[in-house]
Amino acid sequence: MNDADVSRQIQQMVRFIRQEAEEKANEISVSAEEEFNIEKLQIVEAEKKKIRQEYERKAKQVEVRRKIEYSTQLNECRIKLHQAQFDLVNAMKDSASKELLRVSGDKKEYKVLLKALIVQSLMRLREPAVLLRCREVDRKLVDSVVEEAKREYSEKAKVQPPKILVDNQVYLPPPPKTADSHDPFCSGGVVVASEDGKIVCENTLDARLDAVFKQKLPEIRKRILG
Repeated sequence: MNDADVSRQIQQMVRFIRQEAEEKANEISVSAEEEFNIEKLQIVEAEKKKIRQEYERKAKQVEVRRKIEYSTQLNECRIKLHQAQFDLVNAMKDSASKELLRVSGDKKEYKVLLKALIVQSLMRLREPAVLLRCREVDRKLVDSVVEEAKREYSEKAKVQPPKILVDNQVYLPPPPKTADSHDPFCSGGVVVASEDGKIVCENTLDARLDAVFKQKLPEIRKRILG
């Protein structure tokens, strides 16, 4: 083998080595670029996931705040509605209470009413002896109807007329002195108790008004709400 052949073989080997090196370098470059793209995609996806999670977290916070605000406003509206209903019912009751004061103004009609209230109280108690209390201003009217009330009760209950002691020491509160008075008052009627005081029938006009309002309160509220 002469020098030319040796030189040619060396050149071929150099070309082969260079080609392998270039191919390897190209392969490394392509692999590095693929790895870079994969890593870049992973980073982008991770950042996207963080952004989505942060958005969802803030969206949930906004929704929670919205629900809390709605619930608060709803409760405030309910409280205001209940207060308005309460105020209206109380105004109606106050108006009715003021009307009750006029009942005792008509002595003739009030006398009939007093007797009926006494008879009703006796029917509820069904006691042989009772203590009756009234307003001091009604004492004369009560005295004038007691005997008749006893007879009427006796006929209805088919029993002996009861003994009725009208209390002349403790009276029911008087009518209010003024329209805006806050002192205890009674619009009329009677309170009848058994002799031992264990059974009491409060048959005042105010007590009857309270009972009617409690009984009719659901209906009144229904009408108020339409």
